[in-house]
Amino acid sequence: MRKILLVEDDTDIAELERDYLEASGFVVDISSDGDEGKHLALTGDYSLILLDVMLPGADGFAICRAVRKKLDIPILMVSARLEDVDKIRALGLGADDYIVKPFSPSELAARVKAHITRYDRLKGSAQMAPTVLRFDTLEIQPRTHRVFVDGREAHLATREFELLLFLAQHPQIVFSKEMLYDRVWNLDAMGSTATVAVHMNRLREKIETDPAKPRWLQTVWGAGYRFNGSAASRDEP
Repeated sequence: MRKILLVEDDTDIAELERDYLEASGFVVDISSDGDEGKHLALTGDYSLILLDVMLPGADGFAICRAVRKKLDIPILMVSARLEDVDKIRALGLGADDYIVKPFSPSELAARVKAHITRYDRLKGSAQMAPTVLRFDTLEIQPRTHRVFVDGREAHLATREFELLLFLAQHPQIVFSKEMLYDRVWNLDAMGSTATVAVHMNRLREKIETDPAKPRWLQTVWGAGYRFNGSAASRDEP
């Protein structure tokens, strides 16, 4: 059974979330302290981490940052804070989703299932993908989730890599934020397309020489984004 780490200092909310997740077939470990939760996240074998933002000890942002540096698993953040800046910060640190309280426990369970299913599908499809996609100085390795620019590795979070790979597999085609959210996040209307712009900005900072004048990831005003590259050379499996 898949194991989930739930870091939440409100006991009533934590137990309610655990009940719904266990009813959906997951094993759930609960931590009410940020420092303990961070330790468990980095040392435990979890399929997904569910983080509250406001915690005693390390807050959810700090835990997300630490986990994303070392692990490639879905991270969902939960908060009563409605401000866009908090959502943008969470997504910018590598969170896969940001859920605002109060929420339906059944919706939470559905999102958890969707993220784990998506992650499993991505891992499976990577085994069938070309070994390397090359666009001049940009090299994308679908199997290993590694990206190199001018021979230097750019360290991407999972969703950043997926976004880049999807666009690179469809060069010169313009995709709206809604289309990218549907195709890359695959969560239909359960989230916000604002996350696409956040991830695009972070991606440009990592692979573009001048993020303000991107060579690869271009904005088509009023329409969306496109990958500005010709058909890649491919090393097939």
